[in-house]
Amino acid sequence: MSDVTETMTLNRPVSHTPSWLHRSGPVALQIAQYAILIVLALIMLVPFIWTVSTSFKQQSGLMTATPEFIPDPVSLDAYRTLSDRMDIPRLIFNSFFVTIVGTAGQVVFAAMAAYAFSRMAWRGRDTVFLLYLATQMIPIQVIIIPQFILIRHFGWVNTFQGLIIPGLFNAFGVFLLRQSFLTLPRDLEEAAFIDGANRLTVFWRVVLPLSKPALATLTVFDFMALWNAYLWPLFVARKEDVMTLPVALANLAGSSRYQGSVEWNVVMAGAVITILPILIVYLFAQKWFVRGVTFSGIKG
Repeated sequence: MSDVTETMTLNRPVSHTPSWLHRSGPVALQIAQYAILIVLALIMLVPFIWTVSTSFKQQSGLMTATPEFIPDPVSLDAYRTLSDRMDIPRLIFNSFFVTIVGTAGQVVFAAMAAYAFSRMAWRGRDTVFLLYLATQMIPIQVIIIPQFILIRHFGWVNTFQGLIIPGLFNAFGVFLLRQSFLTLPRDLEEAAFIDGANRLTVFWRVVLPLSKPALATLTVFDFMALWNAYLWPLFVARKEDVMTLPVALANLAGSSRYQGSVEWNVVMAGAVITILPILIVYLFAQKWFVRGVTFSGIKG
């Protein structure tokens, strides 16, 4: 029997194909995937690169026959013009104040509501949650006029409270944090209750520290939404004392259009100033952002 096995082994054809050829299929697939991702990333970066490039161009260099990504010459005239026409420090302060206070308020209220919907048992809880979540299907254009009438009756037009308070209650934030709170083991809460903790202590010292990724994700979402908000500030903030950067930038583009031609280098300079804070926040919070998307229930 051993002789037959040895003979079959000797007669078996020997493969002379190098081992690297067997791995060429997966390697080629990975190279193709990375190439596609690089191309998509460049396509997404082109508008931002063009915005930065245009902001450093002179007005005479905007209407060239061929697009120029590298300004020739590099000029800061657009930023000087922007600072002459607009109170940039005041606008940046307004945007940061509205965004930071609004983000903090949204996260706090969403966390408290999510804890009530996920960890506390009360009659009609699921029904109320579904009704609250259904408000996400109502477009903001439908409710913006009634909200403005209400704000006007309160005397909050051209005030920070008019900009901030209507946006403090966010159904999406409640849903996001509720999904995160549902994944937490109840044993930790029960142990805290046995030690004499009340609901507020458990919420503050147990639930919130274990939900940092989801809280960071919601913070990034809210910060981006409030910083880029345009429609509601356009209704409420009509004076420069409380006006935010997106509204001021739109007013700048509109005023120059009525004068004959849009100074796109000045508009793009304002766009760069508006984009930079969002970019910085995302770069610092990207670790928590990715973890929050992974563990908080937002999955594809």
